[in-house]
Amino acid sequence: MTERRVVLHYPRTLIDEPIISRLVRDFDITVNILRASITPDQEGLMVVGLEGTEENIESGLVWVEEHGVRTQPLEHDVVRNEERCTHCGHCVVVCPTKALRIEDYQSQKVVFDTDRCVACELCVPACPPRAMRVRF
Repeated sequence: MTERRVVLHYPRTLIDEPIISRLVRDFDITVNILRASITPDQEGLMVVGLEGTEENIESGLVWVEEHGVRTQPLEHDVVRNEERCTHCGHCVVVCPTKALRIEDYQSQKVVFDTDRCVACELCVPACPPRAMRVRF
């Protein structure tokens, strides 16, 4: 089994289509909706965790894109500017998934694990030097 986190960008014409249920039914993919912002008659955005075979996930994402939903891996959207980060730890306190954490309390360096990140954006306003950014 493979796990992958992706961002789905829905055009407003597809908001009412059962895209996620088709991924589950037709491609045998388990979908965990991590974040969603979908409003009728507007563009939608959904951050999802996908679990299934690599082949099924690839086929499902190809199908989704063929139907007009733009996809991109989550790790391309959540970024930390290493030059701006002062390792103050403010982001560590608010991160619910421990994607931002201090592993070595001697050095106090903040580690950013993109595999744990769900793009909740809590770190963005918590970061005094504005080193964290979410791009969708």
